[in-house]
Amino acid sequence: MAETSTLRAQSAMAEVLAGTRRGPKAMLLFVGPAVVASVAYMDPGNYATNIQAGAGYGYTLLWVVVLANLIAMLFQALSARLGIVTGRNLAELCRDHFPRPVVWVMWGVSEIAAMATDLAEFLGGAIGLSLLFGMPLMAGMIVTAIVTYGILMVEGRGFRPMEIIIGALVSVIGLCYLLETFFAPIAWGDAALGMVTPALPDGTALTIAVGIVGATVMPHAIYLHSGLTQNRVRLRDDADRRKLLRFSNIEVVVALTVAGLVNMAMVMMAASAFHAGHSDVAEIETAYHVLTPLLGAAAAGVFLTSLIASGISSSVVGTMAGQIIMQGFIRVRLPVWFRRLITMVPAFVVVALGINATKALILSQVVLSIALPVPMVALIIFTSRADIMGSFRSGLLLRILALVAAGVVLSLNVVLLAQTFGIPVPGLPAG
Repeated sequence: MAETSTLRAQSAMAEVLAGTRRGPKAMLLFVGPAVVASVAYMDPGNYATNIQAGAGYGYTLLWVVVLANLIAMLFQALSARLGIVTGRNLAELCRDHFPRPVVWVMWGVSEIAAMATDLAEFLGGAIGLSLLFGMPLMAGMIVTAIVTYGILMVEGRGFRPMEIIIGALVSVIGLCYLLETFFAPIAWGDAALGMVTPALPDGTALTIAVGIVGATVMPHAIYLHSGLTQNRVRLRDDADRRKLLRFSNIEVVVALTVAGLVNMAMVMMAASAFHAGHSDVAEIETAYHVLTPLLGAAAAGVFLTSLIASGISSSVVGTMAGQIIMQGFIRVRLPVWFRRLITMVPAFVVVALGINATKALILSQVVLSIALPVPMVALIIFTSRADIMGSFRSGLLLRILALVAAGVVLSLNVVLLAQTFGIPVPGLPAG
């Protein structure tokens, strides 16, 4: 049944590209890859940073979320473009075009990044289950593991069923935060001003801004998107590729706009609920306990429901990305259960050792910051090469935008790492 659903989708997409099927519904057939990749921008790691931003600085840092989202759109669009034009994913192209020692190093760094990503996602889902149902954190992790493994089993039935499940979970997250905007008395004028007025009141605000932007473009999301778009539908010629690229770019903008709105809603909820009297709220658990008396049990429950959906969906997507990374770099595809086990172990070790979950989330973001240059730079190189992309290579303006965006993200990652390890950065305001 599921295989039939995927085959029907592929056949219908081919009809649209051939011009025999038209209309607004035709676009919906191509929805999927960007929705799946967008989960990376709504994972539990974002929750802690957004809560901290809203609680500490109200609506002041919303402009950072907007900037981060625009950068994310650019790189996800480039990743999708690479997969559509070449029929290869980013990891495969790295293996084919870089020296073997470089490939091994890139693979190792990418695997560590995948584990760090899954640590944050897995812990987030477990924290949500633990708080919502009053179960021990370890029990929450076991439930999260079982649910994510069950969803991953669907992947073997084709791309469509998995996209539908992930899309449903993304809808849950979006609906939850739409409801939160009704629970929390948001100052919409201040929020609108915060979105378009760049300001960094002090050093701590800069640290949070670095966390928002520096950890926004996720390494695994860049690898994943190119894999999700490669060979998804049979393309006859460059005209088909151009049509598919147009559909893909629209989907990237829409999907990541939704992700951006969810992140902005997180900041606005925290600003409304915590900024006036609880500006020191910085942890997910604290946010839940403070939210209950402030906005009521319903608002707190909706918050945890979104966190659980975020943790489960992003953990599934993280495992999918890990498969693409390993298969692309070293041509090895592990059974799903074993891949799930590899990325799950660090999270269980963290909880078993009694390490603070929020500190573990922060550490995972530091690891991601170190790993990020690997896929980002490789993506810019490949999409700029005519011998790889042909007539679809990035134009001069797009290359400049990508280089500037990469410079912003990588510079902020350097600041994040320096601050994490206590290295003074000249010119930064004091916290």
